[in-house]
Amino acid sequence: MNKDLTVGKPSTVLRKFCMPLFYSVIFQQLYTVADSFVAGKFIGERALAAVGNSYEITLFFMAFAFGCNIGCSVVVSSFFGAKKYRELKTAVYTGLISGGVLCAFLMVAGAVFGGTLLELINTPSDIMADSRLYLNIYILGLFFVFYYNVATGIFSALGDSKTPFYFLMCSSVANIFMDILFTTALKGIFKRGVDGVAWATFLCQGVSCVLALVFVFKRLKTVKTEGRNKAFSFKILGKIAYIAIPSILQQSFVSVGNIIIQGIINTFGSAVIAGYSASIKLNNLVITSFNTIGTGMSNYTAQNLGAGKKERIHDGFKAGVGMVVLIGAVFSAAYFLLGKNLVHIFINDYTGEAMSTGIKILKIISPFYFIISTKLIADGVLRGAGKMKQFMLATFTDLILRVVLAKILSSTVLGATGIWLAWPIGWLTATAMSLLFYYEYYKKYVKEIKA
Repeated sequence: MNKDLTVGKPSTVLRKFCMPLFYSVIFQQLYTVADSFVAGKFIGERALAAVGNSYEITLFFMAFAFGCNIGCSVVVSSFFGAKKYRELKTAVYTGLISGGVLCAFLMVAGAVFGGTLLELINTPSDIMADSRLYLNIYILGLFFVFYYNVATGIFSALGDSKTPFYFLMCSSVANIFMDILFTTALKGIFKRGVDGVAWATFLCQGVSCVLALVFVFKRLKTVKTEGRNKAFSFKILGKIAYIAIPSILQQSFVSVGNIIIQGIINTFGSAVIAGYSASIKLNNLVITSFNTIGTGMSNYTAQNLGAGKKERIHDGFKAGVGMVVLIGAVFSAAYFLLGKNLVHIFINDYTGEAMSTGIKILKIISPFYFIISTKLIADGVLRGAGKMKQFMLATFTDLILRVVLAKILSSTVLGATGIWLAWPIGWLTATAMSLLFYYEYYKKYVKEIKA
């Protein structure tokens, strides 16, 4: 069901819209969590390290899918808020076509340069073959990742955050059982084990993607327009690109930064890689949740701007911050107090270096979740309002600080611990910048409203 985010109490509207998005990302993260769980529990520590090592490169491809999601979603939200339904349909078709072309290019690039990327990040020789195998199968299913993300962006733009959640919930739960099936009962077919994990994810993502696209086209039929709709518009592509390209650059530079950090981590051996792989899955569950709610904030902002209701934006911002700070407090307490039990989901050995590494990472970064969550809500407003320069500046500051400090601090007596300490410093600095940019924008549109 399409929902207008420009009417009703902002806190209630946002909660009803964003919570299904939050639940969706929990299930979406189950894909990678399930892969790491099965790899660590049913195959071995090296398999866990291989999946985690490849994961950082897959995030680079995900950056492009996320950018297409945001670009299409914000533009469609604006047309939906302004009730320009013909342009809305053209924006959807344009987003799907341009996303497919970009995805095809990335698949070719990934197939050609995937092995080179693994070598550049100092992948240890004992996990190189498994890392390459997992990455190759992931790249083969990149179309599913792209089109699923664009489809969910369209649903969100129409105010519907529940439909994609149902698809994702079913496919994520199925992925867990498929992972286990492919690495146990069918282990004779998938001899290395890691390939079974990758193919299970490939199949489940494919099913959720196809279902999402079918329902997108069904939903578009309910949006009545007069005359024939254009299948593609370069003008609308420009609008999408204006939002998508900075978002892609932001996410891809973050991914490149994470790849550089992964290269630093890889110099400390497979045990540290495995510990990092386990903890970073748990950390990404939280950060992706905040990012998704921030995306919901972008949709809310874009719809209200399209409807000429700027006065609702600050109330939405306050409601969004309250929501993510509460969620962050729960995760912070769980990770800080129960870190050992959570890392044990992926790692069997309670006393090894991998386990101690994973616990240490969670204890260092989890107390700062309320900081980074506030930043991502402010970023959501800036993105929805088209303030992309400010959004990118704050994000790149965080990235550059984390990469530089990880390199410097890890070369001191702190060793690998120095890498984990770089996270809170980058988050604190970037959050201050995002809030400053948001309040500058807020003061400006308050003056416009009064005038």
